[in-house]
Amino acid sequence: MPRARDLGIGIGTLPTGPTNSVLDVAGVGLGHTTVTRETARTGVTSLVLAEDAYLRPLVAGGAVLNGMGECTGFVTIRETGMLETPVWLTSTMQLGRVYDAACELELGRHPQVADDVCIPVVGECDDSFLNDCRRMWVTADDVRAAHAAALASRGSSGPPDEGSVGSGTGMSCLGFKGGIGTSSRVTPEGHTVAVLLMTNFGVRERLTVDGVPVGQLLDGWHGPEGHVERPAGSCIGVAVTDAPVDPAGCERLARRIGLGLARTGSVAHHGSGEIFLAASTAARTDRDGAQVDSGPRLGGRQLDELFGAVVDAAEEAVLNSMLMSPTTVGRDGNTSEGLDPDVVRRLVEEHRGRR
Repeated sequence: MPRARDLGIGIGTLPTGPTNSVLDVAGVGLGHTTVTRETARTGVTSLVLAEDAYLRPLVAGGAVLNGMGECTGFVTIRETGMLETPVWLTSTMQLGRVYDAACELELGRHPQVADDVCIPVVGECDDSFLNDCRRMWVTADDVRAAHAAALASRGSSGPPDEGSVGSGTGMSCLGFKGGIGTSSRVTPEGHTVAVLLMTNFGVRERLTVDGVPVGQLLDGWHGPEGHVERPAGSCIGVAVTDAPVDPAGCERLARRIGLGLARTGSVAHHGSGEIFLAASTAARTDRDGAQVDSGPRLGGRQLDELFGAVVDAAEEAVLNSMLMSPTTVGRDGNTSEGLDPDVVRRLVEEHRGRR
């Protein structure tokens, strides 16, 4: 299935990295376990930002656009400016299982956890439209497999799996099938900025592709007669960069993810939890928060190019999450329609021709 750029849709003016994904930031890995047995349409996704993050935490920050959701470890990140574990993504009712398994992973990898606890970062979105959420599908083995896949993906020359994979398996976005999406940008200073999203928000009539109101141009966007479309709930977003950004700067980068979502049609509905994180792989600390990397941290107007990169990458990541997701039938026959790339290409080209 095509990504946005395969359709001639490139957001913004900055170039992408080689894979146009989070894998373009050195040391970062992304892995998934997809669970589709019986009435399950769910899974788990692991984003490894640095293999030694527990011993040398990354500088990080977070921001909330709308708080109807959960992300464990978020309060600690905002308090300390430190991220010490992978970022895990899953469905709402599986969060506890993933958290437990993530703790077990860290216990196995780091004997120091016996005297200094870890708080895994696990974000969730509600996939109950497609997934039978009354059953606890995700296992510790699923979590370990996603983590192993993330480690194996580091340095890959191709983009990672997107769309209906891992935690994105049961997600819907802007009236269509959503899921996992990612994109990257390279700034004029040579820094790479990438965004990973789990998309599960919005209504079809607001779907916007590179400024084109695709949702309104689609025939039958309003659904069958008498149909009332309920806004899907939530988006977890992670921005990662190799630029040396301090905690306050990371919080500001995280907040810009919301601007990218807005460009695609998000208004952060009442029941939607938009929770964002950002981390720097170049800015590192010891476990007490003391700086261990060398060199100054970026701040102020030095962040402007990074802000633009986050917004553009977030917008494109939303589109990739949808275009890479096929129509999916879930529990009780509930169906989330895949966004037709040929229709999107035609509508965008027609709109550009009228400019």
